[in-house]
Amino acid sequence: MTYRVCFVCTGNICRSPMAESVFRARVAEAGLDGLIEVDSAGTGGWHEGDGADPRTVAVLEENGYDSVHTARQFDPAWFSRLDLVIALDSSHLKALRRLAPTERDADKVRLLRSYDTAAGDDLDVPDPYYGDTDGFEACLEMVEAAAGHLLAAVREQVEGRAA
Repeated sequence: MTYRVCFVCTGNICRSPMAESVFRARVAEAGLDGLIEVDSAGTGGWHEGDGADPRTVAVLEENGYDSVHTARQFDPAWFSRLDLVIALDSSHLKALRRLAPTERDADKVRLLRSYDTAAGDDLDVPDPYYGDTDGFEACLEMVEAAAGHLLAAVREQVEGRAA
């Protein structure tokens, strides 16, 4: 049975596609790409149908990640098929938990940086949209720092299902 993870930010053109790309690479490196499905969405639909922000694409490609992406808005009906919904900041966490049809669905929503043991108290990945390339590079560093720990947690869930 496939384990499904969806990363969510505001417009699905900066942070969540970056997290999706990095996590998909980690899943493939671990040989789990047949067991874990990864995608992303935004809390709003302003950029629906657009590609990722060119700065996101540049930072991903410079670091060896895939950058193919089409933005879309998160649909609350997806909760029924998702195992884990990863919010990129606390505003997304709150919005997604409000959208959740059930308490069980709300429990599926987690902050990405909560998986980074070195993150400290600030668990938000700042929105780089209004800044320069440095913000996108910092975003990638935060995503990469959490991705391995997130993969370990997801792997545990996947292996628990197989047992």
